[in-house]
Formats: sequence, structure tokens, C-alpha cells
Amino acid sequence: MNEFQERVYAVILAIPPGRVASYGAIAARAGLPGRARLVGRLMGEVPDGMTLPWFRVLRASGQIAFPAGSRGFREQSRLLKAEGVEVRNGRVPLSRFGLDADIDRAIWGMF
Repeated sequence: MNEFQERVYAVILAIPPGRVASYGAIAARAGLPGRARLVGRLMGEVPDGMTLPWFRVLRASGQIAFPAGSRGFREQSRLLKAEGVEVRNGRVPLSRFGLDADIDRAIWGMF
């Protein structure tokens, strides 16, 4: 595993249950700003035996990246809902379930 993989996987592993992050947010936290596509590529190269909470990773809009109705889409929706994450029409409100939601709420009083 290379350094980029290690950094990206560490960020994904740190996403707590009930929270989500975008590909871009993961890249930024891994010290790779602007490299959202790299995050997506690396998620497809997860080493055998490593289990990542892949389902907590979404597009910047909060949208599930799989095509609506596909097996992956259904599985990601199911796993997120099992953790209490609201998924409506394939989208998660990042203001409530994103990694930075608590910070925004504390500063701005957002719910």
C-alpha cells in the first residue's frame, strides 16, 4: 500500500457511524485537496482483508454515487439507514450527517 492509500483509508476509517463525508472532504482531510477522483479510484483498490465503511462516502452534493435503483445504490442506502442516516431520493443532508455538521451547528446554530 502506498502513502496516498494509507492516508485516504485512514480518513475513511475515521468516519464515525451515523456520519458521512464526500470524496472531496476525504481528499482534503488526507492532505490531498482537489483529489476527489483519486479517493474514488483508491476505494476501488482496497487491499484484500481490509474492510472500509465505503457506504459513508458520498458525492459533494450528498448524493449516492451509484446509479439509482442499482444493487450498490440499494445496499448503500440500506447501510446508511441502519446507522440512522437519513437518505431521501438517494441524497443525505450533509448539514445534518456530514462530518462537519456538529461544528456548523455549534457555530451557527444549524439543525
